[in-house]
Amino acid sequence: MFLTLRRPIAVACLLAAGVCFSLAPASAQDNFYAGKTIRIIVGTGSGGGYDGAARLTARYLGKYIPGNPAFIVENMPGASGIKATNYLYAAAPKDGTVIATVNNSMPVYEAIGQEGVRFKADELNWVGSLLQTATTVALWHTAGVKTIEEAKHKEVIMGATGAAGTKAAYPALLNKTIGTKFKIVTGYEGGNTLRLAMERGEVQGDGSARWSSWKSTKPDWVKDHKIVAVVQIGLKKDDDLPNTPLLTELAQNDEQRKMFEFISQPIAMQQPFVAPPRVPADRLILLRRGFDAMTKDPEFRKEVEQLDLDLDPVSGEEVQKIVRAIVATPADIVQKVQAATAVNQDGPKAPGAKAAGGAE
Repeated sequence: MFLTLRRPIAVACLLAAGVCFSLAPASAQDNFYAGKTIRIIVGTGSGGGYDGAARLTARYLGKYIPGNPAFIVENMPGASGIKATNYLYAAAPKDGTVIATVNNSMPVYEAIGQEGVRFKADELNWVGSLLQTATTVALWHTAGVKTIEEAKHKEVIMGATGAAGTKAAYPALLNKTIGTKFKIVTGYEGGNTLRLAMERGEVQGDGSARWSSWKSTKPDWVKDHKIVAVVQIGLKKDDDLPNTPLLTELAQNDEQRKMFEFISQPIAMQQPFVAPPRVPADRLILLRRGFDAMTKDPEFRKEVEQLDLDLDPVSGEEVQKIVRAIVATPADIVQKVQAATAVNQDGPKAPGAKAAGGAE
């Protein structure tokens, strides 16, 4: 769903610091949030990972903001989160009473010139992210391929939903840059359908799924080594996969390194929370430090575990750096990534995909 409890509970000194922060005498600025309500805008409909993250955060974040404001969650779906981000950038109050959780691809959408984007991602104030777990390219054990090097010499059939999704885009990128021989078959309805196809032998791999998701949805496959991750996409490796290379480690030249960084950076902010531009600096600090403290809260972490969710937090300052790096990517590199991840819409289809209208 979202959020992998991989980081250890913060050391005692940090917890102590959090307590001192919450007990410090209230300043005039601290009193701003007393009696206030903070709205969390969700860039998707109700249900699903982003909505769940927002509602979990709404239950805990006020505990760590001086004045203990209340929280409400409002859904604003549309254009994969672009509608909510445009609202946050242009129309939302800039006083710290509105934040949002949106698709982590917002800065990428700006970089590629996605239609409808009317925001500047690096002008937004990023509060933090709940998740940075690496995504994997994973292969079925009967594929006869255990490493990315072997995938350069043997064809492997990869299932995907649509030609535009990452399940197709990541294998396509590897084919066109380092010379793998992934054959991409689109038209599967979703992850569950794709996994059934792997068991049936229709396809031999999934081009985009978090390792933590494999562990939660198919723990027997992980335990029995029925799947093997050959590449990780992200800025840090999954703790369980120290020997599986990051995409950035596969770069053969400087151009590929820049391309792979552009692809990998959004993974390091998979569940972001963000405030509008021009929020007063002291209130942004309160939001960021409150967010950091919330992710260390034992009750918050316990609920994450009970809900079988993932948690690997990133500070707002680090997210801001990632966003800045994404939108600063040279246009020629962005164009090369777009060309390398493009998949033929008329390529091989899953059985029955055309009859059912496909899953493009």
